[in-house]
Amino acid sequence: MSNLIPQLPALQIVIPLFAAPLCLLADRTGLAWIIALAASSATTVTAVALAYLTYHNGVISYQMGGWAPPWGIEYVVDTANAFILLLVSSIATIVLIYSPASVAKEIRPGRGHLYYCMYVLCLTGLLGIAITGDAFNVFVFLEISSLSSYALIAMGRQRKALTAAFQYLVMGTIGATFFLIGVGLLYMMTGTLNMADLQTRIPGIQDSRPVLAAFAFITVGLALKAALFPMHLWLPNAYAFAPSGVSAFMAATATKVSLYVLLRFTFTVFGAKYAFGNLPLHWMLLVPAVLAMFAGSFSAIFQRDIKRMLAYSSVAQIGYITLAISLASSAGVTAALIHIFNHGLMKAALFCAMGCIFYRISSTRIDAMTGLGRQMPWTMTAIVAGGLSLLGVPLTAGFISKWYLVQAAMQSDLWWLVILIALSSMLALVYVWRLVEALYFKEPAPGTEAVTEAPLSMLLPTLLLAGANIYFGVDTRVPVAIAENAAELLLRGQIW
Repeated sequence: MSNLIPQLPALQIVIPLFAAPLCLLADRTGLAWIIALAASSATTVTAVALAYLTYHNGVISYQMGGWAPPWGIEYVVDTANAFILLLVSSIATIVLIYSPASVAKEIRPGRGHLYYCMYVLCLTGLLGIAITGDAFNVFVFLEISSLSSYALIAMGRQRKALTAAFQYLVMGTIGATFFLIGVGLLYMMTGTLNMADLQTRIPGIQDSRPVLAAFAFITVGLALKAALFPMHLWLPNAYAFAPSGVSAFMAATATKVSLYVLLRFTFTVFGAKYAFGNLPLHWMLLVPAVLAMFAGSFSAIFQRDIKRMLAYSSVAQIGYITLAISLASSAGVTAALIHIFNHGLMKAALFCAMGCIFYRISSTRIDAMTGLGRQMPWTMTAIVAGGLSLLGVPLTAGFISKWYLVQAAMQSDLWWLVILIALSSMLALVYVWRLVEALYFKEPAPGTEAVTEAPLSMLLPTLLLAGANIYFGVDTRVPVAIAENAAELLLRGQIW
């Protein structure tokens, strides 16, 4: 067992990477699902082990092909990226358990194995982004996750899914290109791509124009991939028209991984002193973050399609995370990491619940789901739990996120931010209440009188995610402890 531990970072990537072609060769939806689920479950077990080991024992490093860094590619795990690995792999596994009935409903016959192949490839890319210690390797995995995401979105039954996928492709390509240009400039100035090596070489040349340009390109590229306002235009359509399982998985993980990379480059590769001292990154992040909190919530209020409403809600929630990052304090980074985790839970639960509704009524429009609170009580319980967490009601995970965010703002003496956070939360109350009112206080829409709960294979994972929103709102020890430890490492600029 002790010999296996150093190999865990490689296994985190190798297992889903090899599973993807097996899903394709399976040529049968059921067999492809089994392969994908087995691979995802293995990555979850590996991520749990890595999170435990890094929290108690420190950093784990793996040198690809035996080539020592900076010449070779290094996979490195500390508490910060172990947190992200755990979120991505666990959400991927739960959504895969949820997927068979949803895939049968929403994916054209004969394409199920392609769906699972792309899903596992996307998982590989997201895990690789988080675990690699090589800047160019981040780009490689970013493209793997992005290309598979485009294919997954395009599998939606509506023709608008193709338009949404193309829009995401264009915007995602621009973001990835910006990131690659930034990495190229850093390589030109330092002669290395290893992140730890970059950290030691950048301070001596940090005032040079290529490094300044590199910082700008990387920051903007990652902000676009993370859908930070006003670079969010690809996100609403992508989430709204993708198959339900894809919406749940992407909403919970994709933008969160991009935000993690932004954290890693800002606080460790470039350093907080450089980013927030020499450069005005504080205001460059804070202003769009505040605008996102209000613009996202305002847009969500006027949506008739609930998946689209949840997508705009994600824009607002990304604003909260970015706001916490902009504070550049231990409390702020802790709040950002906690909300990355908690927002993943709440959005996965809500999109899975929408998938359950779509399975029964073939629509996610609010006027088509009136009165369903009485016909689908368990699904609606999940929606209420996710909605309360989204609002930040006590005893939910969302409350813990906003509590730490408010504390971070007060510690920075930015009391006006506390007021803005409270006001934006009131806006969230408006669109969540619209949904609750339609579900519980209006008469059933014509033709929905005989609607029943979705199959247990969809309902149980949805309830598990909803329950996690309550559990982590009561017992906060694990996510808070890991987030605080990770924030300390990032603020110290410690990189392996």
